[in-house]
Amino acid sequence: MQKLSGLSRVIIALCSLAIIISYFTPIWRIDLFAPQYPEGLMMNIWFNKLTGDVDIINGLNHYIGMKKISVDMFPEFSYLVYIVAAFIIYGLLVAITGSRKLLFSYLIVSALGGVLAMYDFYQWTYDYGHNLSPDAPIQVPGMSYQPPIIGHKQLLNFDAFSMPDLGGYIVAGSVVIAAVVWFIEWRKHKAA
Repeated sequence: MQKLSGLSRVIIALCSLAIIISYFTPIWRIDLFAPQYPEGLMMNIWFNKLTGDVDIINGLNHYIGMKKISVDMFPEFSYLVYIVAAFIIYGLLVAITGSRKLLFSYLIVSALGGVLAMYDFYQWTYDYGHNLSPDAPIQVPGMSYQPPIIGHKQLLNFDAFSMPDLGGYIVAGSVVIAAVVWFIEWRKHKAA
């Protein structure tokens, strides 16, 4: 069985260790801009908490019947830190063993994890934007307020933007670098 080169193993180890930074930075952010909030409102999503202008956003969302955003809404917060820790260890095992097959499985698991995370986020935003209180002070027939998963969306007079934050970019960048390492190693061994 062909092993990863020493340099590739070091790169994989560094990428895995870099993911630790995401424990100390937000992984996602949602920004809202409106004429009455030209400076914008922001909500940061971490692996286990929410920060930013959550109370102000909750106050505004009450008027259109949206649920109050809280940590309790996200059961994922109770176990996500452990999944990420296992992912870091998985990457370090790839580096220690130097196994190309293990690196390939790491990439498959990463891709599946990313798809599942985005699907879970979509499910949450759909429920949050569609299951509105019938007692809301402001009701627009046929209107839903599902925030965007990624990118921009107009919600009444608010421009909503959703995108990765530093922690999310670190996780994604680490996986992309690992994929590049796998591809280079695969080509090198195929040519040999």
